Amino acid sequence: MSSPAASSPSVAARMSRQASRDTAQELAVRRLLFRWGLRYRVNAKVPGLPRRTVDILFPGPKVAVFLDGCFWHGCPEHATSPKSNADWWRTKLDRNVTRDLDTTRHLAEDGWTVLRFWEHEPPAAIARTVWTRLRPDAPPPEAVAHTAAPGDAP
Repeated sequence: MSSPAASSPSVAARMSRQASRDTAQELAVRRLLFRWGLRYRVNAKVPGLPRRTVDILFPGPKVAVFLDGCFWHGCPEHATSPKSNADWWRTKLDRNVTRDLDTTRHLAEDGWTVLRFWEHEPPAAIARTVWTRLRPDAPPPEAVAHTAAPGDAP
């Protein structure tokens, strides 16, 4: 299915500038995980689905971490529906949600643990959840104050 053109040149320009990787939240979560001694791959291809990527991938323990934007991935709390070109946007955003579900299903069927978080979740809380999944017998290190990112809980 081909995508129709954006509704205006300004919308096309804004969409082309939208960060798809290395967002502030991703960087904050990755810094904490790295500081705590965890090593991972960034924007790795989904095994068996080469056109899709995982934000943070732990290949050995088979854990895939996704940090989903509220608008782009349909957060039940914060998602909005654009009024301009509404049908096109609804189709595009619905496809994103369907693709997320398909990716999660594909990975789970292949024995992966899939962890999905929303962009509004605090990076320290995300890092602690990831740590707990990877190191269930070890308490998570405390988040260091200077690693806090905007929206992170103290």
